[in-house]
Amino acid sequence: MIVDAHNDLLLLVDRRPPVEQAEYFRERWLPQLRAGGVAVQVLPVFAGDLRSVLRLIGAAHRVAEGNGDDVMLCETGADLDRALAQGKIGLVLAIEGCEALGDDASLLEPLFRLGVRMVSFTHFGRTGFADGSAEDPARSALTKAGIAALTLMEELGILMDVSHLSAAGVDDVLERATRTIVASHSSAHALRDHHRNLTDERLRGIAATGGVIGVNFMAGFIDPSNPTVDRLTDHVLHIAEVAGIDHVGFGPDFIQEYANETVVGDVVFDGVSLKQAIPDLGGPAGFPLLLDNLAARRVSTADIQKIARDNWLRVFRAELGRPSAASSL
Repeated sequence: MIVDAHNDLLLLVDRRPPVEQAEYFRERWLPQLRAGGVAVQVLPVFAGDLRSVLRLIGAAHRVAEGNGDDVMLCETGADLDRALAQGKIGLVLAIEGCEALGDDASLLEPLFRLGVRMVSFTHFGRTGFADGSAEDPARSALTKAGIAALTLMEELGILMDVSHLSAAGVDDVLERATRTIVASHSSAHALRDHHRNLTDERLRGIAATGGVIGVNFMAGFIDPSNPTVDRLTDHVLHIAEVAGIDHVGFGPDFIQEYANETVVGDVVFDGVSLKQAIPDLGGPAGFPLLLDNLAARRVSTADIQKIARDNWLRVFRAELGRPSAASSL
């Protein structure tokens, strides 16, 4: 049973007419998720304008409503437990990058009402809340609006996701946070020196909040010259050693299928190709390959279960949709 903290499949669902979206998911993605043993799927909403954000959220709801025997949109830990008990895949909505929100933190509240339960402030660039990791030279922390957004998220029960956030931004969040912080799809900077990856100090900081780091599977963040499942396993085990076995999970960032469908030729973000994938790990059906590799590296069955599912489930059960005492919702 796998918890996948980042798969951009909604971008592909959204390319279909609304009346076809549920069927497309059922025919194209459900078999892959089942083959990989995925029991919980976080669905990032990646869009630069509010209209597109709402359209992608609508697509997620159509997928859930049109496949009610197989999936369930979950807003709380109790929802996830009901989905798992019924053999359904629990879907969790996330916002990846807050470009569409400008500097208006209050927009997080209606997004929460629509089911959003995880938010990252940035992608590679700058938003009204913070800088992305590509802006690290600016050494900028959260903006005033970003601080307000973090406060509101903690009040509502939205998980703060520091993947893509600048180094100074991550440090600022870790200093200000009063609740659990996660990184949905980030790998180890010590093994691959890229600004998108997290240093050991920041891995430990996230763990200290009770959070989880979901290891990113993209070849460019693992080892662009030697993108193998063994190198990916190195990242998983390094984070487990530095942050603790209770604070590492999977956040694959499956994007290759979207890139292949939408882009002619290659597309590269800051030296990372969207079309380069670890062999046989370009989609969720490949999860058993990684589990087998962890077992071959003498990771115990109990620890593999923590990495694959239990660590994320612990955080989701404790945090999703659970308001603080200050919340009015």
